[in-house]
Amino acid sequence: MSNDLSGCGAPAGGITVTADAAGKEAIVEGHVTVGGVPASTGYARLRGSGDEFVAEVPLGEDGGFRFFAAPGDWTLVVLAPGGVREERVVPAAIGSVTKVEVAV
Repeated sequence: MSNDLSGCGAPAGGITVTADAAGKEAIVEGHVTVGGVPASTGYARLRGSGDEFVAEVPLGEDGGFRFFAAPGDWTLVVLAPGGVREERVVPAAIGSVTKVEVAV
């Protein structure tokens, strides 16, 4: 996996949440650590029902990611250097922030 993120249109870590948006959105966010250190390179993906690709963001310098999602259950896939691949089913609800910490 390359450290060059220039081909990805999403900002590293996802979009910043403003106070007025948090109450109107379903947000899934969190951090990825590998061996206790933030995974500053890698990606977080959301997949929907039927395993379809929905969105992907590069991890931020702090290993962070953030998605604005429709309400429902999603599959979060984390990809990081060293062959790290983690999957988790995560819920999303309007007006709620689902926090996911992935430590591998």
